[in-house]
Amino acid sequence: MGVWLNKDDYVRDLKRVMLFFLVMYMAILVGTDQDFYSLLGVSKTASSREIRQAFKKLALKLHPDKNPNNPNAHSDFLKVNRAYEVLKDEDLRKKYDKYGEKGLADNQGGQYESWNYYRYDFGIYDDDPEIITLDRREFDAAVNSGELWFVNFYSPGCSHCHDLAPTWRDFAKEVDGLLRIGAVNCGDDRMLCRMKGVNSYPSLFIFRSGMAAVKYHGDRSKESLMNFAMQHVRSTVTELWTGNFVNSIQTAFAAGIGWLITFCSEGSGKKILYDILAFAKESVNSHVTTLGPQNFPANEKEPWLVDFFAPWCPPCQALLPELRKASKHLYGQLKFGTLDCTVHEGLCNMYNIQAYPTTVVFNQSNIHEYEGHHSAEQILEFVEDLMNPSVISLTPTTFNELVKQRKHDEVWMVDFYSPWCHPCQVLMPEWKRMARTLIGLINVGSIDCQQYHSFCAQENVRRYPEIRFFPQKSNKAYEYHSYNGWNRDAYSLRIWGLGFLPQASIDLTPQTFNEKVLQGKNHWVVDFYAPWCGPCQNFAPEFELLARTLKGKVKAGKVDCQAYAQTCQKAGIRAYPTVRLYPYERAKRNTWGEQIDSRDAKEIATLIYEKLEKLQNHEKRDKDEL
Repeated sequence: MGVWLNKDDYVRDLKRVMLFFLVMYMAILVGTDQDFYSLLGVSKTASSREIRQAFKKLALKLHPDKNPNNPNAHSDFLKVNRAYEVLKDEDLRKKYDKYGEKGLADNQGGQYESWNYYRYDFGIYDDDPEIITLDRREFDAAVNSGELWFVNFYSPGCSHCHDLAPTWRDFAKEVDGLLRIGAVNCGDDRMLCRMKGVNSYPSLFIFRSGMAAVKYHGDRSKESLMNFAMQHVRSTVTELWTGNFVNSIQTAFAAGIGWLITFCSEGSGKKILYDILAFAKESVNSHVTTLGPQNFPANEKEPWLVDFFAPWCPPCQALLPELRKASKHLYGQLKFGTLDCTVHEGLCNMYNIQAYPTTVVFNQSNIHEYEGHHSAEQILEFVEDLMNPSVISLTPTTFNELVKQRKHDEVWMVDFYSPWCHPCQVLMPEWKRMARTLIGLINVGSIDCQQYHSFCAQENVRRYPEIRFFPQKSNKAYEYHSYNGWNRDAYSLRIWGLGFLPQASIDLTPQTFNEKVLQGKNHWVVDFYAPWCGPCQNFAPEFELLARTLKGKVKAGKVDCQAYAQTCQKAGIRAYPTVRLYPYERAKRNTWGEQIDSRDAKEIATLIYEKLEKLQNHEKRDKDEL
């Protein structure tokens, strides 16, 4: 007997069958030993956006929350999640391309979010063509392209960020063609957000090459965003057509002005315009030489930085403008060159180039491979460190003289490492970066435990890298603290080290706050905090660094808002930590003071010095008028 199906039943059953086979295929896919690119179904040249979009599709299909009857759902999804965690990160992706999974031993991951997170919080602007989601690799090239950028720094778990999202999308459509609208996911790019001084979400900044970033402080309505953005729009673009093409170009040429022209169909050119502008701008004054076997600096007496690359490699494309930028800063000190390994394969094999890009400094017989982030700033830091090392290379003799027999008020941080240890290689650029920020506060050294194996064994070093802090001398014969934190980046290590220094700020009570801060004759900067507040604990070492930086010019104090709630309430403190400046102006100061939004010691110090300079100039004008 036959069974008749209507059209709706047939379509519904067909969808079920197709979904079943799709899930089975994905399960088989993640169960095999395919590489990370194959797991996500992307090519090795995939962009960050393509990787995010591919992962989101897989996450919504394979997530254990949606496959409760599959006993392998958790382990299968972990493999896909692991692939994404590696490929989304520029540094981990490079390590994976170079060493395979063995190069990721120090970054095991193993955690993932709920299905709802991937559905509603993950990549919230990836489907909006007017909004460019920027990662650390793309950010500098974008904001230094010459175009005006308005960037939204957000966190996926922030409710205010999700409240802003619909308005940000409408605003992006409204200003499309006038300025570039960007977004940075601070959950994925914490280091980038930290470097840009982003401490709260959402934070909105205007960027233009050659000017300081401008933070938006208004309400988050489309009208207010529009008014703020239009204050910074001043670009002039000439639309060329048959009638004005020849005349406009000849007129400009006669005045000695060049043209940058893009030929595009309606709406297509604007998506890549900032890449073209960046290329034109950087190419004009760059000092980067295209290398081949004939001019390769193998035996040059002058130092060279050589970038081994492949044209199809996205990180290589992102690095090139950064090299051009760095070359202008180091012109006359270091020569820059690039070598295309798809053309000169033999030369690249000679230097054992296994991943792209690989950047190497050749200084006569010495060869130094660059392991840092692909930004001009960090390339400059790397070269500066080669010329003027911030980390002291210790031997057993100098360790005893400088560290064990240090002066009473000296402190040291020492990295015990071995050159073959991959986590040690990853740590080294971060260690050098940290050392540069601690000059004058903490001495930083390193000791090679492969070369001095017996000495390290004698010092009870049983793993690499072993990081130790040696505090100011006390009655104890030999005291140190070992670093057991998970993160070994420059910021985390710096915060850990600063936490051991004696307190430079002053603990304030209601009485001393009133007498010294509000009625005293000194400038004050005050940190209002609560002991239970995690961000307050993270900021505490930074505030101590600020106190040392301002010593002799501005006093630094701290108020415990748990112990002295009434004082904080009078000062209008609604969040922790809150930093306020109380400048001395020959009058009793306002209890509220002047709020400072930054959480970076260097930036806060700069803001305070600017404020005090304005006060000084104002007082001078008043005296002149009298």
